[in-house]
Amino acid sequence: MELSELQALLTPAGLRLLDAMPPVDSSDDVARAVTRLRREGHSPDLVSAVVGQARLRTRGRAKFGDLAERMLFTRAGLEQATRLPIAARHAARFRDAGFARVADLGCGIGGDALGLAALGLQVTAVDADDVTAAIAAYNLAPFGTDVEVRHGTAESTDLDGVDAVWLDPARRTAGHTETARTRPEDWSPSLDWVFDLAHRLPAGVKLGPGLDRSLIPDEVEAQWVSADGSTVELVLWSGALAREGVRRAALVIRGDRAHELTAEADAADEPARELGAFLHEPDGAVIRARLIGDVARTLEAGMLDEHIAYLTSDAALTSPFVSTFRVREVLPADVKALAKALREREIGRLEIKKRGVDVDPAALRTRLKLRGPGSATLFLTRIGSRRTAILADRV
Repeated sequence: MELSELQALLTPAGLRLLDAMPPVDSSDDVARAVTRLRREGHSPDLVSAVVGQARLRTRGRAKFGDLAERMLFTRAGLEQATRLPIAARHAARFRDAGFARVADLGCGIGGDALGLAALGLQVTAVDADDVTAAIAAYNLAPFGTDVEVRHGTAESTDLDGVDAVWLDPARRTAGHTETARTRPEDWSPSLDWVFDLAHRLPAGVKLGPGLDRSLIPDEVEAQWVSADGSTVELVLWSGALAREGVRRAALVIRGDRAHELTAEADAADEPARELGAFLHEPDGAVIRARLIGDVARTLEAGMLDEHIAYLTSDAALTSPFVSTFRVREVLPADVKALAKALREREIGRLEIKKRGVDVDPAALRTRLKLRGPGSATLFLTRIGSRRTAILADRV
């Protein structure tokens, strides 16, 4: 969002116009809304801001629920924002540690600051981009003097009186048109600066789940978080925010239920074994945390292959940390033979999962020419050097 658009929006008339907008989701919705508002005589900046915000509010419901209807966003800010239920879990850790004042350095649109303030903590929220800081101030305004929003850098923020910090280092561009976590050397603030601060003050550091594990300091708790099947973040906790005896954790959230697996270190894997009656797909957070072995032992399972993150067992046991499938049979891995076998079994709806093989599921689906009333899940993987196709049903 440009500053001129934000200035046009942040007026009583602009905000009333936004609040009166119907949901804007599709490109057709956008075109209709722009045409109507321009016909009514509104300025181009206001039309762009109102329509853009209406569309982002519709998308924001996935992370913020009904609260999205009173929030403002940037596109990249919404993409990077913590989901509100997860932000509440972050905030609870600060509260439970007895902290009263937290600095959110790199606050973005204010997602985590919302969680902190909602639990009664005093928050200093800082962002280096002026537009994003203004949006955060709007989103956090209902908390009054308990939240102070500043336009500035993490490195220049005065932390006197702050009990603990929350940090979200990433690559940022002006206006938050781009925010990414793929190249640590481009991050602001730098990872070295972040880790130095986390050594001096209790800290929570939100990072991408695919961070190179060699960069994780030995003394922190590393917690990978997944939500509804998608691994969304890695949080490093330091000082009093790190739990005693926990260095690896996998937090798995499905709907309104959460399950967590913790350990003092990476878990040793179970040996590989022959395919059994059940196939288990570990959650991404469990895989990232390298706690597959601990899950395997609760399932009386072994690895399908020592290099592939699938488990197999004969015991009819389940776990919140895996998706479990009952094995039907092993089918030919050759595409023509596989297509023939699926047609014979009248499989018309097929979920395709792959690991350890170079396969494009969308292209394969076209080549299989599926038809019939049946449904199943197909695993394409490798056992040793052998490509394997396993037909299964979700448990």
